[in-house]
Amino acid sequence: MFKKLPLVLTSLIIINTISFGQVRDIYIPLSAGSIKLNDYLENDIQNSIAHWNKGVVPYAALVEKFRTGRSFFAQGEMWGKAVRSGCMFYRYTQDPELKKILDAAVADLLSTQKANGSISCSEIDKQPDGPEGDLWERKYVLLALNQYYTNVNKDPKVLQSMIDQANCIISQIGYPPKTRIIDLGWSPNHIESSTLLEPIMQLYNLTGNQQYLDFAEYIIEEGGSKGYNFIEDAYNNTAPMKIGGVYPKAYEMMSLFEGLVEYYRVSGDEHIKKAVLNLYHNIIGYEITIIGNGGGDQPFHPAVMGEAWDNTALEQTNPDIQRMMETCVGVTWIKLCSQILRLTGDPSTVDMIEKYAYNGLLGAMKPAGDGFSYVNLLNGVKTNREGWGGIVDNVYVTCCNLNGPMGLAYLPYVAIMNSESGPVINLYNQAEAVVPISKKNSVNLTIETDFPKSGSIHVKVAPEVPEDFTLRMRIPGWSIITALNVNGSPIKVVPGTYAEINRKWSKGDRIELSLDMRCKVVVSPLGSNRKGDNFIALIRGPIVLARDENIDENYNQPVTIISKDGFVDVNQEFPTIKSARMQFRVPTKKGFIQMVDYASVDSWDGKKICTWLPGE
Repeated sequence: MFKKLPLVLTSLIIINTISFGQVRDIYIPLSAGSIKLNDYLENDIQNSIAHWNKGVVPYAALVEKFRTGRSFFAQGEMWGKAVRSGCMFYRYTQDPELKKILDAAVADLLSTQKANGSISCSEIDKQPDGPEGDLWERKYVLLALNQYYTNVNKDPKVLQSMIDQANCIISQIGYPPKTRIIDLGWSPNHIESSTLLEPIMQLYNLTGNQQYLDFAEYIIEEGGSKGYNFIEDAYNNTAPMKIGGVYPKAYEMMSLFEGLVEYYRVSGDEHIKKAVLNLYHNIIGYEITIIGNGGGDQPFHPAVMGEAWDNTALEQTNPDIQRMMETCVGVTWIKLCSQILRLTGDPSTVDMIEKYAYNGLLGAMKPAGDGFSYVNLLNGVKTNREGWGGIVDNVYVTCCNLNGPMGLAYLPYVAIMNSESGPVINLYNQAEAVVPISKKNSVNLTIETDFPKSGSIHVKVAPEVPEDFTLRMRIPGWSIITALNVNGSPIKVVPGTYAEINRKWSKGDRIELSLDMRCKVVVSPLGSNRKGDNFIALIRGPIVLARDENIDENYNQPVTIISKDGFVDVNQEFPTIKSARMQFRVPTKKGFIQMVDYASVDSWDGKKICTWLPGE
């Protein structure tokens, strides 16, 4: 029988959580309920909450798998993913109806805990069940319960359950005679099991129990996979597609590295930090496409169904690609970027989040809000329902339509943050926020804008009482010509940095920011397949434009775009169809064509898109 950590000790431990880490974050998320987005991104967030998390997710049927067993491998991850995003949404909205749903889902799950402390779809005598994804499932249970405990309800029964589950895992996994973690999993290199690192570190941060830190160090010593040391490969600047041999699975790799960030905060191990940052920069250089996601099935890893790193930044115009840019990859990329943002304050992380949020993430979402595409294409049928998953209580559930909402839930989490010296504005969606600036003072920030339709942004700054502090404004790397002023006085800025405005702020202070929304021509990268060379794409601010078969039957015909010095004079016009967010009149040598933002193209009935435009 498993040994429970006394609850009285648990409550004492929580008080001292803050003392466990050696590294403090530079940027700090605002407390729950401190920010409210409006208009552009908010419409999508509310659409997803209403029609997915509070709509069709079959919570009870997903819990039942922990009683009766899974119908297909790794099915136990589904409950964790659904509840995890719901908890992040609750952190943002404080919606009592959503809380009621989450309370019931968690109480139901806790009732399935087995005699050895595990919550698993595998019976005790079959644990740990590698081929069926047992540890991957248990990881997601722990992640969701941590989100619930942290952001929804600090119920000691939930913390005790996490402790019991982790203790069970530690009793089963380790160096011989236990089962090694790298021997468990369904993939060739078993990377998925080592992603337990993240929830184990989260539990250490909640309890301070040394055995969890010891177990995290065991996972790191094993290198993350069988036959390959992912951490050392990243430290040595190995290209992402070459990490892990025949199975450089993008989603799981980044999930492991999220756990490494959590470990670095506690340990201060600079070797780990360098490995994380090397992977981050190499993902940008080798993998991220114009819509902010990565991974593909051609030409290097066709057997991994478009879910492996594949030099996708260079191969994105390769016409042989059939599947690319899994939604789970894009969402995990947002989460990894947010970790690095908090840790380093690097504004490039927000450039990456913004690029995927406004293009790939919104472009993967079903118009009705009830799910997400499994993968996305740049040319062809943009969305795809097919991938890992199955029917649960008459709902077709996949890993990606469970993960998509988590991406949306992270946008208010990073939009406006705090630091020791003052607020940090990262995303320029319309918003209101309250940010503490001292023990007795806070500042109200109001962002007024229709961004990304235009680049005109106004920020009202209203501290409760006048006070000196620094307000940081992210200047996107794509905004080459930027104007910033405070109360009419101009401030010099540099693209790809934060403008640091240090002054005594008072109610009525106003910031005006004008971003460079000129439409840029992007030439196709040189990948391995030279058939993909004669393409261009158009990007306006952070928004990728595309031709849409729904409004243009010649959507994929070769064109010659009229440009000057790399810019195209496009005119915004009233959309032809209601579902389009933005539509533009684009000049070509044979007249004008209409293009819309990539996210607006509705391919769910088979209509096609052309994002990389073939030349004549």
